[in-house]
Amino acid sequence: MASAALGLCVLGCPGDDTGSDSAASADQGDDVGDSETGETSTAVCGDGVVEGDEQCDLGAGNDDNGNCTTACTVAECGDGFVYTEFEECDDGNDDNTDDCVQGCKLAACGDGYVQAGVEECDDANDVNDDDCNNMCLPGNCGDGIVQDGEQCDDGNTDTTDECPACQLAYCGDGDVQDGVEGCDDANAENTDECLNICQPASCGDGYIQDGVEQCDDGNLEDSDTCPSSCQDAYCGDGFVHEGFEECDDGNNVSEDGCTDVCELECGTDCWSEEGCVTELGRCVRFSCRAANEINDWCDSCMGWQEVSYDQWLNQGYCEDVTGIYRDLYGYATACGGAPTCCADQQACGGTDNAWHFSNGNSTYFTGPCLGCQGVDDCTYWNNVVTGTHTRISVCEKGG
Repeated sequence: MASAALGLCVLGCPGDDTGSDSAASADQGDDVGDSETGETSTAVCGDGVVEGDEQCDLGAGNDDNGNCTTACTVAECGDGFVYTEFEECDDGNDDNTDDCVQGCKLAACGDGYVQAGVEECDDANDVNDDDCNNMCLPGNCGDGIVQDGEQCDDGNTDTTDECPACQLAYCGDGDVQDGVEGCDDANAENTDECLNICQPASCGDGYIQDGVEQCDDGNLEDSDTCPSSCQDAYCGDGFVHEGFEECDDGNNVSEDGCTDVCELECGTDCWSEEGCVTELGRCVRFSCRAANEINDWCDSCMGWQEVSYDQWLNQGYCEDVTGIYRDLYGYATACGGAPTCCADQQACGGTDNAWHFSNGNSTYFTGPCLGCQGVDDCTYWNNVVTGTHTRISVCEKGG
């Protein structure tokens, strides 16, 4: 009976020291619990047996890039192991600003996470013209993309082209567009140095520039009230104001050919605008005058007055004026029969040698005869003119 009992308790029979030692030897390295004995055995990751706290164990198939890691854990995002079948990365943290973001995806523009040091923004869309473009940069003027609030964007910051500050260029925007504008002062004033057409102000543009011009009539005529200096016309400005000045030599000095009131001083040619001086000091000018010519034909506004019939006969003009005529022209005929005035003495011709003078009501042709040698009778002819015959007459400066 004793022999049969030993045979049944080969391992760990009670009272048998040998069997007890053998059982202890078999339990080494095994941390697995025994529900009957209360003892544990040690689990070995990689032995192919899921034991203890192991989630999996594929033995030699355990792989940090597989579904069962070398730590015998089931692969999951955030465990620090890259399960290549489903993960692009795994850095073992939940920081979405590094190069591996939520879902174990490699950080990329458009994933909705701003990668520190790489992206400035990330709005997780592919809309290029919103606040964050497709390069994960905030929309800004000069990026070549027309954002909200921009009229244009040519990809540069040049303010001299047709798209300055990402707005279409226009006169008054404050930026000078090359080849189009000469200036741009960002206002619509026409009295400063830049007109509202974006061209520099200049004399003759029709606008009076404050502090620079006194007038600007839109032209560069020198004979009107506003000459090309754009200063109000005045005697001595060097410009002859038509209808008001006979001359203007740029000074207010007399006895230099132009008086201090801009009238021509008497010259030596009786048929010229300057006239000539008689023996008695009269400044006279000869011209051919039709009988029906108006009384102010001498251009009285320039200081010339017609010598009257009374002056001719009764105030000594006849002898004095005829004297200078004889001195300069002898007995030459001065005016012709046509009812026009000659441009000069040489251009006049014909056989009529009388003078014309008005008494305020009628015009008389009178003597002396210009072409008659030795005849000095101032009443020679002395007939009232009934037609339009043209004869010589006299204007006096300052008369």
